[in-house]
This record gives sequence, structure tokens and C-alpha cells, in this order.
Amino acid sequence: MNQRFDALKCLVAAASFALVAGCATDSALSNDNLAIAAGFKVITPSKPDQQAMLAKLPKDKVSPITYQGTTYYVLPDSMNNLAYVGGLPQYQDYQRLRVAKQLSNNNLEAAQMNEMNAMDWGGWGGWGGPAFVGFRR
Repeated sequence: MNQRFDALKCLVAAASFALVAGCATDSALSNDNLAIAAGFKVITPSKPDQQAMLAKLPKDKVSPITYQGTTYYVLPDSMNNLAYVGGLPQYQDYQRLRVAKQLSNNNLEAAQMNEMNAMDWGGWGGWGGPAFVGFRR
């Protein structure tokens, strides 16, 4: 029974590590997904002044832009020559989704840390346990 429990703990730890490693690389993609979920529209800048504005915007950050007297919120994707554009309601939804995602990520990290702390790594003898007696001076 105890061997099954130890094997299960190792399996859960490996799965958690794989999940964290997989989620760590998609931050730019998730910003785009959040913008679309918030109702931002995907546009391809066609006019030279739109392309110039897009080039000046900071990456991975929503910036307010006034264009022809109207304020828009723009998330640039300069690699694909796209912009995610929304108004104030979409921007507020985007902010709410970002906060919810951050809370979810924080909860996931805390759960993983608690899981790792709950594992009994002391059963291995730790560093300097009986297996290392011959190396002590």
C-alpha cells in the first residue's frame, strides 16, 4: 500500500512539473486569447499611419490610442502585422480576465508548492544521510 502511495506521489509530481513547463511558454499567446475573449477585434493595419502607430506600441501591452477623435485600446502583434483593438468596455473585460488568470496561476503555484511540501522527501535520508557517511571527515 505504501509503495503505491509513493509511486502515486512521484507520478503527480512529474505531471505537475510537465504542466508548469508547458504553461510557462505561452504568455504572448495567452494575452492574445484574453483580448479576443474580451471582445477585441483583430485588424490588419492597412494605412501607413496605422502601421506607424502599431510599430511604436510596446509589445504585450495594451495601449490607449486616440485615432480620428476616438480612444481605442490596442494590443499589437507586430510579428504577424496585426492589432487587437477594442473600446473601453472591452478593455475593462480584458483587465478583469487578466486578474482572474493571474489569481488562477497563483492558486496553481500554491497548490503545487503545497503538494511538493507534503511529499516525504526525508525518507531518502536527505543530503548527508546514511549513504554519505563515508564522505564525512
